Amino acid sequence: MHDPRTAATFLFVPGDRPDRFDGAAESGADVVIIDLEDAVAPTNRPAARDCVRSWLTSGGRAIVRLNPRGTVDHDLDLRALQSLVGYVMLPKVETAAQAEATAAALGLRTCVVALIETARGVHAADAIAASDVVLRLALGNVDLAMDLGVEPGDREALLTARSLITLASTSAGLPGPIDGVSTALNDLDSVQSDAHYSASLGFRGKLCIHPRQLHATRIGLAPSRTQVEWARAVIESSSGGQVRSVDGAMVDRPVEERARDILRRAEAHDLR
Repeated sequence: MHDPRTAATFLFVPGDRPDRFDGAAESGADVVIIDLEDAVAPTNRPAARDCVRSWLTSGGRAIVRLNPRGTVDHDLDLRALQSLVGYVMLPKVETAAQAEATAAALGLRTCVVALIETARGVHAADAIAASDVVLRLALGNVDLAMDLGVEPGDREALLTARSLITLASTSAGLPGPIDGVSTALNDLDSVQSDAHYSASLGFRGKLCIHPRQLHATRIGLAPSRTQVEWARAVIESSSGGQVRSVDGAMVDRPVEERARDILRRAEAHDLR
């Protein structure tokens, strides 16, 4: 498992399908998220907890998506995973206190990926991102769209929420946030387009629901070759931070920093 702070691709796998755990881990995803919430029927959750405990105990590494706070299943998740898991994803986070209470109950200095899925969560994104236990913010676009009464694929309808989540992450010194899922399983052009749009708004990761989405997601999140070539030209022209012109455009320190960020992202995506 890659460091979740810098990971780009996050692949969900149902917690009651242990036959898929190893395959998910070998799929090429940066991080596997074993899901105890939406992907598991309530009657299967006790068995799913046993499967997750067994896999983690045997050396498997993953983020575990818990059930939301305030539910019986959440309390049972905490009991099953106490002192066992270092990273969890918490759904429907609306306050920093929710993430902090979950981390404290799990022990092991557990870090939380806070899934923002409601209007209240978006409004509280600054405070949530500032919590010491929050590793990264993620957008639950499908649930948020339902809360707002809009279509999950409507980019304009969720633009404000995405922008606020990016601003909250940057303000708190967190890595770029993780965008929600693309529901298209076979339209990989759409998946790539969604990931490219996410990256344009400052997102640096994306949730995936099938292994076939991983490659398209990675391409979409990566800087384009044109961006990489521009960034190289800017850095190669560096002259101690002095203002200068590259390809007819002014370059100063902030532009240099943007170029360095593009090259760092390119390296992370194996674009050299």
